[in-house]
Amino acid sequence: MSITVIVPARDAATTLPDTLEGLGEQQFDGDWEVVVVDDGSSDETPRIAAESPVVSRVITMSGVGPARARNAGARDARGALLAFLDADCRPAPGWLAAGAAALSCADLVLGETRPRQDQPAGPFDRSLSVTGCSPLFESANLFVRRELFERLAGFESWLGPQTGKELGEDVWFGWRARRCGARIDSCPRALVHHAVLPRALTGYVAERWRLRFFPALARRVPELRDEFFFHKVFLTSRSASFDAAMIAVLLAAHGRRPALAAGALPYLRVLARDVRESGRAHVAAARLAADAVGITALLFGSIRSGSLLL
Repeated sequence: MSITVIVPARDAATTLPDTLEGLGEQQFDGDWEVVVVDDGSSDETPRIAAESPVVSRVITMSGVGPARARNAGARDARGALLAFLDADCRPAPGWLAAGAAALSCADLVLGETRPRQDQPAGPFDRSLSVTGCSPLFESANLFVRRELFERLAGFESWLGPQTGKELGEDVWFGWRARRCGARIDSCPRALVHHAVLPRALTGYVAERWRLRFFPALARRVPELRDEFFFHKVFLTSRSASFDAAMIAVLLAAHGRRPALAAGALPYLRVLARDVRESGRAHVAAARLAADAVGITALLFGSIRSGSLLL
């Protein structure tokens, strides 16, 4: 059965060559093509895509975001199967064949995503790890039957800032598929390696402000409270321990009862682990600042969406 690989890309000149090189190593017993959707890049992304022998076509968009870019690639696709691959991921040999084979008994398949092992990661750098049937349905490495994609009308751009990177379009797509009874599976052999992207301390802390959108995500997909969020109302176990520490310190200060501050001990142990694992005290300080920004963002988002998530 034929398959189209769709690679949305924006200002991806530093990572796209690795993605295309990995695609050039694929062996697939059938018809397949690669469509790169250049979403308003200001760097060499469109030239790199156009000059690659593995790329069948390049579609030009004007910065419409990943949901609409993927939809544009799907509209242009000739394959009965669709494979979505981000432009900062390198597929391992056998990725395409494994993902396509998994769709023989499923409608939607999540491949496995791991950080690149040959790129040393600093404490604030960004990468991605996805194993199994992730409830977030990350589209960095996602296979879907075209019939299901068209039945769902593709990805929906609904959450995120007016400027900057949207989010949640893949989560919402996956849960719409699950709600309509689609067969969903994972395929560890459909493996890609995600680039390790440098990020400064300030960027690491500032990015937590994006958490303000997660309460709205919890409202639209309440199933995440059972399958992803910690004890239904907390983003993670770390955020829960930070919340408990903040409340304990405030109660101790207000009631002049220092013993109440013992409620902060679980979070202090988390910070101690940060220092132990990184070997640097400033990492714990940065993560403390990030956690403070995170709870502020979650409270803001909870009020705005009417959906509590802490």
